[in-house]
Order: sequence, then structure tokens, then C-alpha cells
Amino acid sequence: MRILFASILVVLLVAPASSAEVAVIAHPSVPASDISRSQLLDIFTGDVKEWQNGEPVVIVDLKPRSDVKEAFYDYLGKSSSRMKSIWMRNMLTGEGTPPESLESQAEILERVKNTPGAIGYVNRELVTGGVITLKIIPYGESE
Repeated sequence: MRILFASILVVLLVAPASSAEVAVIAHPSVPASDISRSQLLDIFTGDVKEWQNGEPVVIVDLKPRSDVKEAFYDYLGKSSSRMKSIWMRNMLTGEGTPPESLESQAEILERVKNTPGAIGYVNRELVTGGVITLKIIPYGESE
């Protein structure tokens, strides 16, 4: 009984810590091993359109509101509605198109895994092989 209780306690103590992080993921073709906040902001606002190797940046965003999406945009210092208006301005001025917005984090993981130059974000617990992790963002961490 003590072992069962101890095991449950460990799971409860460890689970919140691992689920409370956002992983910025990219396709393995992306020539980076980490990324700064300012680089992420430049990419997600459309200011940077190519990776250092000339490959186009493909942004994959999460469509529904979620803790993961809010934590990611809080980290960038922008609300998701502000980002949407930036993307719309870029589209109207011919400077770019809004990123593809997918319904689930599993879809983001698959799209990034299968799309050269792709970058996105998911809950850290969901990260599997086939992508590289460029940044881990604890929920609530912002500029």
C-alpha cells in the first residue's frame, strides 16, 4: 500500500511540471538548435521568411484557444488577437500570408514533422521523434 501511495504521489508531483511547458518544435531540416524570443517573434510576425539555409519558413499555428497557445503568445509578448491582426496586415499589404492554423497539437506535430522548414509549438509532453525542439517555455513565462 505504501508503494502504491508513493507512486501516486510521484506522478502527481511530476506530471504538472512536465505538462506546464510549451515546446517550440521544427522540422529537422531547420538549421538551428535553439531560438531566441526575438527570433521567434520575427518569424511569427512574418518579418523572417527564410531560414539561414534559404529554405522558406513554414509557420504552423494552433487554431483553438488553449493554455498552450496563450502561453506561447504571452512569451512573445503578443496576444493571439494582436498576432492575427499582424498576419492580416501582412496579407493585405502583400507581405505574406497568415500561418496555417490547425485544430490540434497532434496535427501540428505531424505537419511540422512532415514539412521541411516548418516551425510550431505544442505541449512538451507531446513531443516525439521526427522534430527538433528549439525552445522550452514554461507556462506563465513572458517578457
